[in-house]
Amino acid sequence: MRILNICAYTWAIGGPARIIYDHTTVAVKQGHEVDILSPASPQDQIYPTPAGARVIVCQRTEPISRIFPEFSVELWQFLRANIHRYDVVHCHGIWHFGSVAPFLFKNKVAKAVTIHGLLDRWALAQGYWKKKVFSFLFQKRFLRKAHLIQINNQDEQADLRQYLGHQHPNVVIIPNGMQLGEITQKPEKGAFRRDFGISETQKMVLFMGRLNVKKGLDLLLPAFQGYAAQYPDDALLVIAGPDDGYQAQTEHFIKENKLEHCIKIVGMLTGEQKTAALADATIFALPSYSEGFSIAVLETMTAGVPALVSNRIGFDGTVAQFEAAHEADLSVASVQAGLEKMLQNPDYAQKLQKNAQEMVRQRYDIDKVASNLLAEFEKIRR
Repeated sequence: MRILNICAYTWAIGGPARIIYDHTTVAVKQGHEVDILSPASPQDQIYPTPAGARVIVCQRTEPISRIFPEFSVELWQFLRANIHRYDVVHCHGIWHFGSVAPFLFKNKVAKAVTIHGLLDRWALAQGYWKKKVFSFLFQKRFLRKAHLIQINNQDEQADLRQYLGHQHPNVVIIPNGMQLGEITQKPEKGAFRRDFGISETQKMVLFMGRLNVKKGLDLLLPAFQGYAAQYPDDALLVIAGPDDGYQAQTEHFIKENKLEHCIKIVGMLTGEQKTAALADATIFALPSYSEGFSIAVLETMTAGVPALVSNRIGFDGTVAQFEAAHEADLSVASVQAGLEKMLQNPDYAQKLQKNAQEMVRQRYDIDKVASNLLAEFEKIRR
């Protein structure tokens, strides 16, 4: 098959780029041809190109792309000239130009859409009227026309049914996956701490993701403040990720509460710096309000870092089944209690870590997951 992925394939976009990378790696090994079509701005860092695949970068068209996310004349021109060459066009996410552009051409190319959790009630409430208009003009009509919709869990299936007003005829639940080799890959400990002046003895709580209120920073920051007041100098909170609308509030909270000594913002981490941060972390924290299926949590678990999460990270109950993470309620008190239990009880944290890696082995092997999606693509190709 010839497969075209459409997504902003950048480090800043986070999980979807990693998902595309891993799925593409498996697809190429199985003999498929894969291209990745990515709208981008000049300052964006493009995610690594999978071996044997091709990344095609199209510049976003300003100022339209500020109103119509990811709008790109170059992307439109590429599709007009080349869409007929592909067997499957795979759109990642909704509410952006790349999720509707392939449906604007008259052709028989099979089109698949991965929702990535963007129909969750919390997600829909953000920019409600803009999404309402976008739904009326494009999104709902084109989702109905998709030959395949991939979702990660049963919650997404219910969200999709409610959004469309009926059950789409071809929906498949396929979760994200991870390369199991990463379980045995152990980067050198201490490099990240040395680079950022963090004591070897201080516990390190790592938040890694876009700085967006969706990720639960409004819960994590006061929860960590409470923990630090109870256990002075015991732990440091490291906030890693690109600004996505919440960095100013984060910086204000730190300054206002005089927490510079125990909370450090380090910006977006990529490549070796990212793996070094995971190697040095004591625990990972993501009390997110809404995730389709958190690739950051899956990466963390694979790397062997005990995780504190909310029950909205999209694993469809599997985390609870395996006792693979500490699940906190969406409240400051619950997140603070989780921090205390994990940081003050190393045996408990180690148990979560071992359970998480076993869960990844049993349920989220990327070779199996990607093969399942490719089998679905074979069914819809024209």
